[in-house]
Amino acid sequence: MHSPEKSPSTDVNMASSDPAFAQQVQKLHNLTIYGRWLFVSCLWLTIAPFYLWRLREEILLWRQYFTWVAVRYALYHHPLATLALASCIGMTAAVLILQSRNIIFGIPSSELKQLEKKVWQIRQQGESHPLWKWINN
Repeated sequence: MHSPEKSPSTDVNMASSDPAFAQQVQKLHNLTIYGRWLFVSCLWLTIAPFYLWRLREEILLWRQYFTWVAVRYALYHHPLATLALASCIGMTAAVLILQSRNIIFGIPSSELKQLEKKVWQIRQQGESHPLWKWINN
């Protein structure tokens, strides 16, 4: 009838019944936050300086005579720089909005279920999983 081990689909409230599991879910959530910020930091440290350097002449003009037309002109005539900087700004804004939502309203139930499922998979795989050490310490 029932298998000795419960699957995440049969135990909906495992996080509330097992404090160690809830702590592991929280650690995994923190790891995802750190991963997002690491990704955004890498964007700003690798892509942004290169494309800002390509805009250096326009930036010098902006410092002397700043107008929105000059900004529009520079971004229009440097589409790769525009795309790169928009990606950096967009990813930063997305992470900020996502994190603000989680702080203000809490983690959505769908995301919490995904985290619980992932922790369950990590527990099933055991020490061979790369995140095992991170969530079990």
